[in-house]
Amino acid sequence: MIRDYQSQKELLELYDVCIVGGGPAGITLALRLAGNGWRVALVEGGGHEYSARSQALYQSTSSGLNAYVDAMRLRFLGGTSNHWTGRCRPFERSDFAMPTAGGLPGWPIAFSEIEHYLAQAMDILDLPAKSDFKAINEALPGGDFDADRFLLSPPTRFAQKYDQALRDTEGLDVFINCNCVDLDFASETGEIAAVVVSDYDLRRGNIKARHYVLAAGAIENARQLLNSESLLAAGVTSQDGITGSCFMEHLNIDIGTFILAGDLGTSRRQYFTTDAFIEKHQVGKGNMTFSLLAEVKSYGRTAAIKDFFKNIACEIGVADKVDFIAKFNCPGDGLISTLIEQVPNQKSRVSLLDERDGLGVRKANLHWELSPEDRKTIKTLGLEVAKRFSEAGLGFVKLHENIYDIDLPLEVNPHAHHMGTTRMAETAEYGVVDKNCKVFGVDNLYVAGSSIFATGGACNPTMPILQLALRLADHLDERMKV
Repeated sequence: MIRDYQSQKELLELYDVCIVGGGPAGITLALRLAGNGWRVALVEGGGHEYSARSQALYQSTSSGLNAYVDAMRLRFLGGTSNHWTGRCRPFERSDFAMPTAGGLPGWPIAFSEIEHYLAQAMDILDLPAKSDFKAINEALPGGDFDADRFLLSPPTRFAQKYDQALRDTEGLDVFINCNCVDLDFASETGEIAAVVVSDYDLRRGNIKARHYVLAAGAIENARQLLNSESLLAAGVTSQDGITGSCFMEHLNIDIGTFILAGDLGTSRRQYFTTDAFIEKHQVGKGNMTFSLLAEVKSYGRTAAIKDFFKNIACEIGVADKVDFIAKFNCPGDGLISTLIEQVPNQKSRVSLLDERDGLGVRKANLHWELSPEDRKTIKTLGLEVAKRFSEAGLGFVKLHENIYDIDLPLEVNPHAHHMGTTRMAETAEYGVVDKNCKVFGVDNLYVAGSSIFATGGACNPTMPILQLALRLADHLDERMKV
């Protein structure tokens, strides 16, 4: 049943599981656990559709690099699946076997722990059973860059696809416009006693359950943990500790430009680093995409005027001299972009401000920066893929100077893949959750989603998020049977 908490305040006295966050991880968990016969509450702060009122609660500040986290997240049922583009690529075995370049430990679980959930995750994402992840081009010679392989989901919009199931599944109560504003930790029991929720008129209530799961995204999962004064008082979290740290994004870098040697039959070629390359150079993984620009595209109120001047500049060959319009490329130009793994770095972190939002929750600041290891990865991937592309006779590459000169500033764009702020680890020294996604120091609080990623790999996170959510559902199912 879906209930609007703004107008209907009825709560059951006790649930088996309360899940905070109605995105892909939260919806997957809720349906799986309720389907197994458990009483489940799914708490979503937004409504059925986007609203400015709900989205405003995501307002935050940033320091260091700008990840545009306000714009990259959607605060209504279905979460960011509502604007997901559908690209799916699973983690590789080596993601769980290779040590991280930054000194922090990697995954404390084996690849096999999530591998056998792949088929179920593919089904959830409307991918044909037993489909092979496909390449659109061949590998580069030399063994350093394989052809990248992926599948495209339609894409799956979770709120729409699972609307009837969310309404009809026995034992499941979905509360929309129901905002988590506090986690009430009872130090005498070592457990969360209740999730404190609020509507938009500041009317509060408690949802009580045997177990709780935070599934609200990497920024909000960390924010909720840090906002809980009872968790802070008990020493479970601290404002300058591991909680909120190690924020990771996939790095979208403008590597340079290229000229094709001939007609290669496609306007896009995608390459992916091999394990041998990563081990040889001790860098992160990455996708390198070579694309031919089809058209000049401008945005905003003056888009038509910008397009006119840009196209004229391209036609008469003075694009490089036109500086009164923002930097742009002309049709036919070859551009190289990336999706590069970022090393977990404790300096990149979510922290809380003194300022509070309209519901009384402290606002978040994201400090995001590159480490020296990240700059090494970007430089190495850029130089080596340029060599291999040229040696293969595919064309000629011109790297931007700030790729190979790491002393120059580098423009970094995000992919909206927020990861790592409640990372999984063997011990509380290096992470926030244990192998079973349980928060260290709390017996009944778990975290789902990409915030638990120990490393980010170079794949879109949606599919691994679901694999890990299915694994957590099985763990909770077994624990509650005891």
